[in-house]
Amino acid sequence: MFRRDFVKTALAASAATLVSGVATANTTTPNTKNNFKLAYAPHFGMFQNSAGKDLIDQLKFMADNGFTALEDNGMMGRPVEIQTKIGETLAKLGMTMGVFVVDKGGNSQNTLAAGKQAHIDIFLDGCKRAVETAKRCNAKWMTVVPGDFERNLPIGIQTGHVIDALRRGADILAPHGLTMVLEPLSDSPNLFLQTSDQTYEICRAVNSPACKILFDIYHMQKTEGHIIPHIDWCWSEIGYFQIGDNPGRKEPTTGEINYKNVFKHIYTKMKANNQNFIFGMEHGNSKPGKEGEEALIKAYLESDSFTV
Repeated sequence: MFRRDFVKTALAASAATLVSGVATANTTTPNTKNNFKLAYAPHFGMFQNSAGKDLIDQLKFMADNGFTALEDNGMMGRPVEIQTKIGETLAKLGMTMGVFVVDKGGNSQNTLAAGKQAHIDIFLDGCKRAVETAKRCNAKWMTVVPGDFERNLPIGIQTGHVIDALRRGADILAPHGLTMVLEPLSDSPNLFLQTSDQTYEICRAVNSPACKILFDIYHMQKTEGHIIPHIDWCWSEIGYFQIGDNPGRKEPTTGEINYKNVFKHIYTKMKANNQNFIFGMEHGNSKPGKEGEEALIKAYLESDSFTV
């Protein structure tokens, strides 16, 4: 919800190209070309030149190349039967569903910081509908961004409004074992949620396993830098990671972030704490066509080649 989507999914086109059933999907986890240490999650369209437009074929290509998760920002906008087919196919391929974005009900101006009942109602309705979507596609995590600043209110009042709304959303999600992950963004100075420490403070105040941080390394590099220390400080409240190099928001190795070191640090902490995370590949390809898709896979192999 309230997420300025990076990937504008062509839902109608995707529905038209999805195969009529999932019987053609592999019934067991396929032998993969690559064995990644971390659960990287591509999105639909990322390997379209190699796999074709059919969503099932794209999922099979992801699995065949060692990717063990998927994320799909626009999942809630897909027809129910498509959501179900994606969920069934993920299960057959041994893949995990990552985040989708909680639908904001068509209201782009919605902001929880304002404390307006109409905005809260839209948010809570989105949470309720997200529960049903999650059941169909076997999801656990969903992205929430509280929206813009309400500049005529003090920041503390806005923060209180956001916490109150998120507590009510968590009450809807928690009984189903679902988790909304709050994403601080660098897209606009008008956005209320900007930094990882601010998001940590809000998650601590909500105090629910259904409300955690989506730590998007690309956005946090732009907003605050100092990536590894911020991950350490926020660790107890992080529920999900996303990836993108800066500048350019393309695959690792194309910008300034040393993803091999970042991945190694996270992997080491995960093993020490007996945890697992999905790493959403929320970025573009630096090169076009099949060549670009091959380069993307090579970049992940390089960044994942750390030793511990």
